[in-house]
Amino acid sequence: MFIALEGIDGSGKTTQAARLAAALGDDTMLVREPGGTAAGEGARTLLKDSGIRLDSMAELLLFLAARAQLVTEVIRPAMDEGRDVVCDRFGDSSVAYQGTARGLGAERVEELCDLATGGLWPDLTVLLRLHPEVAAERIAAEGRAADRFEGEGMELQRRVAEGYEEVAARHPDRVRVVDASGDPDTVHAAVMAVVGAVRT
Repeated sequence: MFIALEGIDGSGKTTQAARLAAALGDDTMLVREPGGTAAGEGARTLLKDSGIRLDSMAELLLFLAARAQLVTEVIRPAMDEGRDVVCDRFGDSSVAYQGTARGLGAERVEELCDLATGGLWPDLTVLLRLHPEVAAERIAAEGRAADRFEGEGMELQRRVAEGYEEVAARHPDRVRVVDASGDPDTVHAAVMAVVGAVRT
């Protein structure tokens, strides 16, 4: 099964993806976006750099290139071996961030994502829903430096959150929403309940 964790910055995706992968067993492949390959990690460094300005389309194309490589090099081979794959972000991130928040158009970005991955989308997308202000408080409490996206402020995160809500409404067969406002254990239990319901 291919499962993606999605949500705005600070929603707990990375933590919950790691916990989900561990819960599914040692044979589960955990990957992140952008990343997971040498090319993908290089793109990640560029995309996260707050000192670099990128045109919205250039930004999207970098994400798509990293995703295409990840699918070809890592995700599809793992799936062909019958392994579960858990991904910290996937195509819906591009739809929410570049499609909605950057104004490139959700449907247009979805089509480009489809092209880049050869039509691969997660069997299940878990959307961690969290109010942008709460997410910002979490990031500040962690004391880590903001990356290029986090550094753009609250308005971007509000638009991204709206984008994710549109994604959930467009794909109710694939996207399940989980309240991410609780503590990590509570959120993990909710994620596992959703995954268990889909797998049975």
